[in-house]
Amino acid sequence: MVLIKKSFVLFSPSKLASARGVLNRLYSSNVDVPKFETLAVSVPSKNVFHVELNRPKQLNTFSKIMWKELGVCFSSLNDNPECRVIVLSGQGKHFSAGIDFNSLLEETSKAEEFDDVARKAKVLNALATYCQDSISSLELCLKPVLAVVHNACIGAGVDLITAADMRYCTQDAWFQVKEVDLGLAADVGTLQRLPKVVGNTSTVREWCFTARKVQSKEASDLGLVTQVYPDKDTALQQVLEIAKSIASKSPVAVQMTKKSLVYSQSRPSQEGLEHIKLINQTMLQSEDLKKAAMATATKTETEFDNL
Repeated sequence: MVLIKKSFVLFSPSKLASARGVLNRLYSSNVDVPKFETLAVSVPSKNVFHVELNRPKQLNTFSKIMWKELGVCFSSLNDNPECRVIVLSGQGKHFSAGIDFNSLLEETSKAEEFDDVARKAKVLNALATYCQDSISSLELCLKPVLAVVHNACIGAGVDLITAADMRYCTQDAWFQVKEVDLGLAADVGTLQRLPKVVGNTSTVREWCFTARKVQSKEASDLGLVTQVYPDKDTALQQVLEIAKSIASKSPVAVQMTKKSLVYSQSRPSQEGLEHIKLINQTMLQSEDLKKAAMATATKTETEFDNL
């Protein structure tokens, strides 16, 4: 990864020509923007970063490099004080067609170098951990991640968006937990996160056991996505507005809210209450609380320092 000083997006002229109009007017700021081979990162407005899956010719399938770069990208944005919100989308025809099979076969074939089952298992365990850590980087990132899905979101794509904080899609979007069709159980996060996202274990198990396509309306009805938009341009424009709204809030409040939500989602309520109490005994002393209180009382706007 190379960190470079940019005043706008890291796109080639050809990519800029095909970019959505809403992203052509980019926020001008001297911020560190990470550059990747399989991801395109831009700053469309103040404190809002846009991460795009950037393998359109390969339908944004997950290669070994993409797995690695996703983890590095979201870890770096977590540590970037200029970044307060992240919008995640995909370039090209589809959001993501899932895993790159050639890459998968190349990696799993390394286990065949060993005759012993324990040593084969160690190689495959390391591969699963590598992929899991990549997806979990979205959840571990304290900055809210807003995923925008268009057209196909298959396999690893579903893993990815279930680790995001909020999900939106276009009318032509469809989702598929396809792993059973490939002779394996999903092992990168869908089986753990999707039931919590949807809240209907019967329906989720049907999706996972049958590998059927789930259209945008059903996804919306069951809570997988928050909103369905008519097309990708509209979706990005509207979600960027939501991101800008979040970015205008206190980063202390937003990031600690995400920290508490993630911590509490798999724990008893009392543990979550103890957790946020420990956080807020410090964070309630922040200047952000005073600024927000004053703005509310005077019905004025205020700006918060980066965190």
